[in-house]
Amino acid sequence: MPTKQNRLYAALRLVPMAAAASMLFVSTAEVADANPHVLVDANTGRVLDHQEAFSKWYPASLTKLMTAYVTFRAIQSGQVSLDTPVVMSKLASAQPPAKMYFKPGQKMTLDNALKMMLVKSANDLAMAVSETIGGSQQGFVARMNAEAARLGMLDTHFINPNGLPGQGQYTTARDLAVLSVALRREFPQYAGYFSLEGFTNGVKQVPNINMLIGRYDGADGMKTGFICAAGFNQIASATRNGRTLISVVLGTDSLAARADDSANFLEKGFQNQFSGKDTLANLRPYGPGQDQVADLTAEICSAKGAKIRSETRDEAGRMKVTSPYIHEMDHEPNFVYAGLIGGQDAATASKGDKTDLTAKGDKATKGDKIATSGSAAGVPIPMPRPTF
Repeated sequence: MPTKQNRLYAALRLVPMAAAASMLFVSTAEVADANPHVLVDANTGRVLDHQEAFSKWYPASLTKLMTAYVTFRAIQSGQVSLDTPVVMSKLASAQPPAKMYFKPGQKMTLDNALKMMLVKSANDLAMAVSETIGGSQQGFVARMNAEAARLGMLDTHFINPNGLPGQGQYTTARDLAVLSVALRREFPQYAGYFSLEGFTNGVKQVPNINMLIGRYDGADGMKTGFICAAGFNQIASATRNGRTLISVVLGTDSLAARADDSANFLEKGFQNQFSGKDTLANLRPYGPGQDQVADLTAEICSAKGAKIRSETRDEAGRMKVTSPYIHEMDHEPNFVYAGLIGGQDAATASKGDKTDLTAKGDKATKGDKIATSGSAAGVPIPMPRPTF
């Protein structure tokens, strides 16, 4: 197995720090106490818990859930099918990492494009999918915003299909919960895209960076995202005994923290430790942060932030999680096939990719320094991996 893959697998292995407490309830102090979050029952729409649910936030790669939603709507209408070819354009291939590094003109099915986009959070594929369905990035973004308005995502606006940051792109924890519930309710036939353990193009195996898949009982989705300004974000879903809960966690300081918080919120929900009675439909706006998009760059992309992230890994590069509800995967990941049409050069799909996690920790830092060049409209982007 290539060295880079060994490092990636090592990084995705866990070091449970609280395994002995696995049967204990999680106290409120153990979950995020300052970041926006929402926990909702997907079947009823009841909001079990929420905090700063209306604070405006950069969506980062959580944006790709709306890209998937618009795509599913296009399939539903008959405009495209899962077999529709997606052709890599110059614009798509020029997107910053995380990406698949396909060349202009290379083709894949829409089905495979969705798998790679959602598992690897590939920015180039999100753009290629948007051009296939919308005719152009602008046409697709118009659909994204129209769907957001139709769903009642009142504090959300998109400027691109992949989550690369810029002024005019924002959302809230409440709105992301609305979108996530809509995906689960309207398109249950596509739920499998969000629970994939990984994919292979015949050359390389790419595991899902969602640390709950295969490691939290019942986990079945949905998406992660990161940029300097937004911190580490996660929308996690899990199903037990026919009950599906969705947790939205924004602004944590590391990969481990977003996984810990997501697992702890979900577990408290399954253990009925919340008594919320509001629904997503009747939850009224409240709290600060409704007028300006939060910017965590100074906290996340700093020497202090890099130190915090380094402390969430052991010397072997394994993730140190504190949630007693996250366990090591008890099997080898199931990698589904997702590659180019007709045996094209699959090796180019990952050439030069810098998105893998290494023993040194978060590659959004370089020598413990954060590069914020190349930002769109003045919003700092960590280089070389702006979203995942």
